[in-house]
Amino acid sequence: MVNLLVAAAVAAATPISAPPAPPTAEPAMFVVRDTDTTIYLFGTFHALDGKAQWFGDRVRSAFEQSDELVLETLVPEGPGPVPLPTPGFKPPSVTPSASFLATTRMAINAGRTQGMQVGNGADMVLRHIAEAEGKPVEGLETLQSQLEMFTRMPAGPAAPAPRAGQPVGANPMDGLSKAMANMQAAWKHGDQRVFVNMLGQLKTASPDTYRMLFTERNTRWADWIRARMQAPGTVFVAVGAGHLAGPDSVLVRLGERGIPSQRVN
Repeated sequence: MVNLLVAAAVAAATPISAPPAPPTAEPAMFVVRDTDTTIYLFGTFHALDGKAQWFGDRVRSAFEQSDELVLETLVPEGPGPVPLPTPGFKPPSVTPSASFLATTRMAINAGRTQGMQVGNGADMVLRHIAEAEGKPVEGLETLQSQLEMFTRMPAGPAAPAPRAGQPVGANPMDGLSKAMANMQAAWKHGDQRVFVNMLGQLKTASPDTYRMLFTERNTRWADWIRARMQAPGTVFVAVGAGHLAGPDSVLVRLGERGIPSQRVN
C-alpha cells in the first residue's frame, strides 16, 4: 500500500518538476484482452486530496463491466483483529526496517500537508464501491507477504548534503511535499512521465528497494494476469500507478509474455 509513498520519499533527494499537464484529465488505464477475457489495468494513487472526480466516464464504465475487483492487497478495516504472521516473522520495527518505516512515515506526513488521505485514495474508493455493489474483491498479495517484504527492505539513503544556493536549514519535508503534490497532479491527468522519473531516481538511489517494490512484484503480477487470462470474464485490476510505468512495469512484463496492452484513456 505504501510503495509509491516510499518511492517518493527516497527519490525526493532530487527535485521533481511536474511537466505541463496533458489535455486529458483522467488517470491512466490500460486493457489486455483475448477472445473471452478482458482485464482492465488501472493505475491508482494510494492517498488523494479528494478534490478530483476521477471515477467517471471510461473508468466507471470499465469498472461496472467488470465481474471482480483486484487490488494490491486487502488491508483489514474496522475493529477486527489483524491476521497474525507466521512463526519466525520479525516485526517491522526491527533493523534494518526502522529507517524504511521512518521514510514511509515522512512520506505519509508530506502527503497530509497537501490534504492527501488514504481514505480518499483510489484503492479505498474502488474497494468501497465494489463492496457496496456486491462485487467480489481480492488481492494480488496477502497483507502478511507485504509486511514480510517491508521487514527485508534495506535502510534508506542518507540525507543529501545541501545544494548550492539552498537555504541553510531548509526543511526536506518541503521538497517531499512538493513531489507528492506533483505526482498527484500527474496522476489526475494520466501523465506517466513523473512516475517514470521517480522510478528512475529510486532505482539509482536504492536498487534493492526498487527491485523489491517494483521489479519482483511486477513480474509476479504479470504472471497472475497471464494465468487469469485462461479463464473467461472481465476483471478490474487496480495497482499503484508506478507499477504501470517505466521499463520494468507490469505492462512491459506482459508484453514479454506475449500479452499486448492498450491504453484506454
